[in-house]
Amino acid sequence: MEFEQKANMTHIVIDAREIYTTTGRYIERLIHYLQQTDQFNRYTILVRQKDFDRFQLTNPNFSKQVSPYKEFTLGEQLGFTKQLYGLKADLVHFGMTQQPLLYFKRSVTTIHDLTTIRFYNPDKQKAVFWIKQQIYKVVILWAAHKSKRVITPSHFVADDLTKYAKIKDKITVTYESADKVNSPAAALPYLQNKKFIMYIGRPTPHKNLDRLVEAFRKLRDIDPSLHLVLAGKLDTNYNRLKQRLDQEGQTNIVFTDFVSDAELRWLYENTLVYCFPSLSEGFGLPGLEAMRYGAPVASSNATCLPEIYGDGALYFDPKNVDDMVATISVLLADPALRQKTADAGRLQAEKYSWLRMAEQTLQVYQKALS
Repeated sequence: MEFEQKANMTHIVIDAREIYTTTGRYIERLIHYLQQTDQFNRYTILVRQKDFDRFQLTNPNFSKQVSPYKEFTLGEQLGFTKQLYGLKADLVHFGMTQQPLLYFKRSVTTIHDLTTIRFYNPDKQKAVFWIKQQIYKVVILWAAHKSKRVITPSHFVADDLTKYAKIKDKITVTYESADKVNSPAAALPYLQNKKFIMYIGRPTPHKNLDRLVEAFRKLRDIDPSLHLVLAGKLDTNYNRLKQRLDQEGQTNIVFTDFVSDAELRWLYENTLVYCFPSLSEGFGLPGLEAMRYGAPVASSNATCLPEIYGDGALYFDPKNVDDMVATISVLLADPALRQKTADAGRLQAEKYSWLRMAEQTLQVYQKALS
């Protein structure tokens, strides 16, 4: 009887191959809350072999399956296509833009931003990255047009995609959110009793860390005791930046490498200012996380960030180092303004909900299936 009920359910497949990457937070939270809200559909979640045991499900209508196919590979185009057709899904949700070009059945695609086609990543070989960009352009256009519905995390991305792919009516904006860890904060001993500003995230070119470092040099001229904390796994780009700053004799810049959720909470709760200098974002989750923990945020005014952060941040031109310095300096010099900005940030962060995002996504599925 139970088997017959499941067989009669609508079958939705979610591509979660990137679930535990920096951009996978969206798909992980989506699946988490869909399990709470959807008791009517049957789901198959596709994950990598390395994530299979870590990824746990709580709803009996959800099952998981290994999908070993890496993005932007021949395996994705051939093997992944075969796997998807074999699942006989009523709907497939691609949580990232990359997907098989030859899968023509009903699908929904989340397009987070168009950053990859606009910024070169020096971590990649130039020729290889150029080829990847061209493929990515084709995939974006193809996915935008063949998907029944398209999801974006902000109206900025929706407008950007409308202009780029010449689509409009099929786009739905579902805002993301930021969680707050309930476990106690864990201090980083080497930063205790130090004054610092911070950034967490990837160090790719569009994150604009070179200008943030240049701004920090000027801030240190004002206050030599100030530190800049760059939190995040020491990948090739971070190591390249660290090596250059070491050669230049730059001091008071701390590279934390990977930090736990408890350590990140401590950083957010103890930083004087959270700085987000990015040139391009689809949503800007780190700044919203900082707000939830009560960190005053100084943010770039580029792309979607004013839309998402609203009155919860002070803004600067990310291409103008002096403007960046002036905005951060105002916060550093005025404890009352820091508190006011932090309070406004908390209120702004409370406007967003992962549960609401999952409910809106379920409505998108229903529209795509109708």
